[in-house]
Amino acid sequence: MLKRHSQLIEAFMFLADMAVTAGVWALAFWVRFDSHLLATPLGRPDFLAYAKVLPAILVVAAFSYRYCRFYAARRSDSLLMEWFDIAQAQIMLFLLAAGVTFVYRTYDFSRGFWAIFIALNFAALSLERTAVRVSLRWARRHGWNLRRALIVGAGRAGQELAISLRRHRWMGIVPAGYVDDREDRLGRRFHRVTVVGKTEDLSELIREHGADQVYVALPAKEHEKFDRVMALLSEETADVRVIPDIGSFDALNHSISDIDGLPVILLRESPLYGWNLLLKRLLDVGFSGLALLLLSPFLILIAIGVKLTSPGPIFYGQERMGLDGRNFKMWKFRSMRVDAEAQTGAKWAVKDDPRKTKFGSFLRKTSLDELPQFWNVLVGNMSVVGPRPERPVFIEDFKKQIPRYMLRHKMKAGITGWAQVNGWRGNTSLKKRIQYDLYYIENWSLWLDVRIILLTVFRGFVNPNAY
Repeated sequence: MLKRHSQLIEAFMFLADMAVTAGVWALAFWVRFDSHLLATPLGRPDFLAYAKVLPAILVVAAFSYRYCRFYAARRSDSLLMEWFDIAQAQIMLFLLAAGVTFVYRTYDFSRGFWAIFIALNFAALSLERTAVRVSLRWARRHGWNLRRALIVGAGRAGQELAISLRRHRWMGIVPAGYVDDREDRLGRRFHRVTVVGKTEDLSELIREHGADQVYVALPAKEHEKFDRVMALLSEETADVRVIPDIGSFDALNHSISDIDGLPVILLRESPLYGWNLLLKRLLDVGFSGLALLLLSPFLILIAIGVKLTSPGPIFYGQERMGLDGRNFKMWKFRSMRVDAEAQTGAKWAVKDDPRKTKFGSFLRKTSLDELPQFWNVLVGNMSVVGPRPERPVFIEDFKKQIPRYMLRHKMKAGITGWAQVNGWRGNTSLKKRIQYDLYYIENWSLWLDVRIILLTVFRGFVNPNAY
């Protein structure tokens, strides 16, 4: 019944999307040629020529929308995610439609028209989808279009699920109760959800509570119950979803994929792939190229200062560990004597470090010694924003002392980072720094990168912990 209901909604949304796109096609023609908002030096073309190609455009649009997940279940997706999918669909629609209109070689379609159509189509679809989503969320908050769910397992995973379902009421999934075999938990409430029975009574509990969804959230140590629970659920019509107890594992950016239909849980994965990887690389190349260009006179002055105040090379290349544990040479303006580690070996810089030159001390306090790392960003060894890279010789100790330390290498190392703009740099808590680095990786977005860059600029480069 639920699947049939979902299919009706999907069919309605498909027809609505096609109607919106067709309407926008006509509206774009009016804006470009009939509204008198824009100049038409070549005159007004025949609308019939544009109307003839519309059926082909709608076929291309239908393919693009389905490919970009327009009709996947979105009860738990964010509105921002849906807008992003709509934007992706417009890019695909434009590229495919350009190929379609190429077939009509006897007619020259206006490039201005295409720009207006794509922009208006994105706006109209976003407005339509937002209106539908707001309406559904309002209905769910007022008790309509709800789903009732039983949660098998009242452990950590089950309780976190209950908290999420109650917090995000707009999803319309009401936790009807936990199902747990531990005697001391029967009848108890966890986060305002009651343990209503044991797994052996699952079939009766589904009917008693009117549950149309069952979430299996058994702790990893109770995996032996999984087969029995799934056997009981095979006799029911309720939708079944499995919530793995990821918290029992050392996970980062976990997700679900499949290999030839076999589901696979990804415990550790970089958030940078596909569009994300391309967008971050574009930001890195654009920002680092612009920085090197605008700062070039300043970089020359610093280079002269290094050369005049201390014998030796201007730049200092030091081996650091970056993405996926690969080592690279990170460049800095030299701020210490050439033989700084000849007797002591590798060691952290300390306050009033005697190895520093006078000009080098100024460079380190102001972080100006880090500027050559924009070259590392440009060639791809580093990113503008990311966890600060560390020396492999230190990492050998850190990874044994600090849990999850190596997970920070699932993101390309950065010149600045979330830990740095929050004050965790230099001689500060390494555990706190790792905590902030992992938060950054788990919550990465292009906007977060921009925010960190702005914070770095406005909070300045001077830091009392920079030695």
